[in-house]
Amino acid sequence: MPRKLILLLVLVACSDPVDKAAKARIFSPEDPPQAVAAASQKLPPEDVAENPQTARRVLGMSAAEATERIGAHKFSAKISFEWSGTGRNVKLVEERSLVAGPGGVSGDFYAVQSNSSDQGFEVLRVKSDVYAKSRYGKYRQRKRDRGMAERVRNETYGAIRDFDALFKGRLKLTASGTETVAGRTAWKYNVTLGPPLKDDARPLPPPVIARNGPDDTTRRRQHFFDAREPRALQGFVWVDAETSVVLKTRLDGRLGVSNDAGPAADLWLVLETSLSDLGVDPKLKAPDEFLPDQDKPLGIAAALERFGVPRAGTDGGTVGATGEAPAEEDEGPQ
Repeated sequence: MPRKLILLLVLVACSDPVDKAAKARIFSPEDPPQAVAAASQKLPPEDVAENPQTARRVLGMSAAEATERIGAHKFSAKISFEWSGTGRNVKLVEERSLVAGPGGVSGDFYAVQSNSSDQGFEVLRVKSDVYAKSRYGKYRQRKRDRGMAERVRNETYGAIRDFDALFKGRLKLTASGTETVAGRTAWKYNVTLGPPLKDDARPLPPPVIARNGPDDTTRRRQHFFDAREPRALQGFVWVDAETSVVLKTRLDGRLGVSNDAGPAADLWLVLETSLSDLGVDPKLKAPDEFLPDQDKPLGIAAALERFGVPRAGTDGGTVGATGEAPAEEDEGPQ
């Protein structure tokens, strides 16, 4: 009798629809990466001018999705910033380059960012191994990447998205026929400054402020973000007719920033981007020489060693640790 009861309970449990649905979810095939799913969506380039949502999707396309759509390529961008105000001008030129190999979202890539202030960095991913360096430093392997490489790839490719965000999404595109760009048929759009958009986004929580208030740099950045106002915009955007990937841009715009405590300032931006080497495998390789990944980043102990004060002992996070307890403070060097 107990065996029959147990068997009956098992059959009832197996026939429970909730249990069946749970099993279906557990054993269902894994969803494709977001970039792969996005690349499967059709974005008609002829709708870019009429549909603001399509325009935002095309202008804000990620590097991974673009690679899924168009394959291997090289992306180049040059951004000129010129501030005017308080009787002086400040200019900065930033250049970005992204060489994308085949393989879509998981493919190899080489990203470089630099500016006219002699700053910059490089990130290289080859067969899932990541290497990074400052402009004049040495490559270091990044075994614990934690998504850094993917963020850099998307940031490097996101020059058009950043430009659109600075102008509060007010890039108005007007169709102007088709042209041949990089050997492909592309829709050409004239870009002008559109009307302000409705602010239908959910309000963000207030930023966390230090006890003594924000520093001067943070205060200036926050003021620019809050007070910026697009004043003029012109240019062109070429969108691939087959994949809806932006092949080329030339944008020129001005932003104004009011200041109640002093004179106002203007920011003039010029953006030029282009795609080249379409379908060409760059055959990226790991650097011949690179520094190994560090188990523990250099900190106070390393700084003391640099000034001739060695460590009192070896901790467990250092390669070659002996496991011995560190010496007492009074046994250190005099």
